[in-house]
Amino acid sequence: MSSIQATVYVVDDEIQIRNAIGSLCEETGHQVKLFASTDDFLEEELSVGPSCLVLDVRFPGTSPTGLELQRRLAKSGLPIPIVFISGHPDVRVSVEAMKLGAIEFLPKPFREQEILDAIRHGIERDRRRLEREDTVREARQRVETLTAREREIMLLMSEGLVAKQMAAKLQLSEVTVKVHRARMMRKLELHSPIEVARLIDSMRQETVHSGAGRSHA
Repeated sequence: MSSIQATVYVVDDEIQIRNAIGSLCEETGHQVKLFASTDDFLEEELSVGPSCLVLDVRFPGTSPTGLELQRRLAKSGLPIPIVFISGHPDVRVSVEAMKLGAIEFLPKPFREQEILDAIRHGIERDRRRLEREDTVREARQRVETLTAREREIMLLMSEGLVAKQMAAKLQLSEVTVKVHRARMMRKLELHSPIEVARLIDSMRQETVHSGAGRSHA
């Protein structure tokens, strides 16, 4: 994942701002996509790699505002990091944006280094998220290789039960439980009950937070 080029989406109705941010990001090696409105952005199929959205707060006409887009993306399960920019700073709006998970809220005009630092922070956050998702995906693939009995033991082990307790619960001999447990641990490439518990927890969290993928559906 670290080798995939990051994408920066810039959504601002001011062409000078769009182009200026776009040029800065291209100079730092990022792929850039520019949009004049939130409606235009919503038509875009997003990259599968790490990304960051630089988003103005206000837009003319009937286009969704920056905050409305942020809420829509959150509702659709798309956790793209957002850096807000605004020519009309509003404390209430900035506080709400940060509560909803924005990386930064920068008033115009901002310094080049400010916007670059915020974008870098957003991309790194998204890169870590994607790496976690890859780890969980690989773990799920290993879990799928387990037998039904091995999965039972995996779940009991994540609850803190030892072999004797699992044997009583499953009505098996302790030796049989230990054999299944050893096979399960080998298939999952884990070495301790704590690692098993962490795996189960991460899989559950990934299921809860997974949404519609990299789209605006």
